[in-house]
Amino acid sequence: MDTILIVDDNHAICQALGLMLELNDYRVLTCHNPEEALGLLTTQEVDLVIQDMNFTRDTTSGEEGRQLFYALRERQADLPIILMTAWTQLETAVELVKAGAADYMGKPWDDAKLLNSITNLIALYKLSRANHRLERVNHQRQVAIADADLCGIVFGSGAMQRCIDLALQLARSDVSVLITGPNGAGKDKLADILHANSPLKNKPFIKVNVGALPMDLLEAELFGAEAGAFTGATKVRIGRFEAADGGTLFLDEIGNLPLSGQVKLLRVLQTGEFERLGSHKTLKVKVRVISATNADLAQDIAEGRFREDLFYRLNVIELALPPLNQRTDDILPLVQHFIGSEFSLSKPALQALLHHRWPGNVRELENACKRAVLLAQSRVLTETDFGLAPITCAISTSSSHSIQTQSEMGLQYSKPVYASTPTPVNATFSNEPVEVSREEIEAALSLHKGVIARVAKSLGLSRQALYRRMDKFGLARE
Repeated sequence: MDTILIVDDNHAICQALGLMLELNDYRVLTCHNPEEALGLLTTQEVDLVIQDMNFTRDTTSGEEGRQLFYALRERQADLPIILMTAWTQLETAVELVKAGAADYMGKPWDDAKLLNSITNLIALYKLSRANHRLERVNHQRQVAIADADLCGIVFGSGAMQRCIDLALQLARSDVSVLITGPNGAGKDKLADILHANSPLKNKPFIKVNVGALPMDLLEAELFGAEAGAFTGATKVRIGRFEAADGGTLFLDEIGNLPLSGQVKLLRVLQTGEFERLGSHKTLKVKVRVISATNADLAQDIAEGRFREDLFYRLNVIELALPPLNQRTDDILPLVQHFIGSEFSLSKPALQALLHHRWPGNVRELENACKRAVLLAQSRVLTETDFGLAPITCAISTSSSHSIQTQSEMGLQYSKPVYASTPTPVNATFSNEPVEVSREEIEAALSLHKGVIARVAKSLGLSRQALYRRMDKFGLARE
């Protein structure tokens, strides 16, 4: 419930205003002089103040109200204040409105007008406070990211930034994290970030791709084996849990672990204890486990292929990584990172890259970039170099027109690219009509800081054609 403070030396005024506001679901505080008002503000959360301008009998100058107004603003600069008086001094009213007074009303007041003003002012006040909180959170987040080790990850999407924010938050704890997402999306990179920013960053970090190990050797790899435990075991094998003691173990494709291995893994997670294959000696380790899977473990549990109790041990917190086609703002930063500074993109190649669905995610994109660099006939890469079909829309251009890479503009992708960083677009096309996407226009606007002449030139458009496309996509012209 929103709280309104009424400051008036007339008790009848306080009662009348208070009753009207309470009937409209406001919480009301009343006091009768400036000292009480300032005292209440230090102990109560107030959303709006209605204050009189005179508090001493036979005083009409408004100076007391003026002093109270400035005292309230000094304590809480954004608090909405409605000034109310039967003795209106125009000069004082103008001064205080310029100084930030929300409204200036005479007595007797109009109930409807006053309520409307209160409703609007409180809504704006709450929005302003929410924005300030968001700005503080964003600032803290950017500071945290700037100080973090992001292990060279390259990204440009808000979705990826949220994943990294959560990973950095989880890194400080020792809880088990389950990273979910499709193959090739970058789950191992998030695991790197979790370890690199944890208190265990100087301890062992052991990675195991469970899906790549033969079933008959999987338990020996994880838990070790004594000499003679199986054919070919001529000496003691140290398992990955022993190797990771005191540090972090990353189990990729955990959904491929057989049930026998799941039982042992559950025991290690619960007690830290296990035995090597062929041994009855119990070993004890302390290991933080990060796991990853592209499987639907809930379905595997329902079908008896995965233990439910193990799932809840691994999945203390889930870090869900979206596929690349759900974070398309990552595509161009990744492409420019993979192709390096020696190559640039033709406009049709850029459009084909953005429109392709990338079922193999970042891994497929990286392979396509390697293919393009190897097969390129020039320094300007085409969609054919990437093995992609051209986009079926009217594009009038030639392979000589190119998209500049970050390094051509003096920027490097060796550091992460954040969601707020524009994907560089700088192309020149002379023929119209040119089809450009909303993403290309937004990137060009960011790159050229909204200078329309430069944006239009970079996209090969006239100013009028650019304005038409901005209107079509609902982009502001500022």
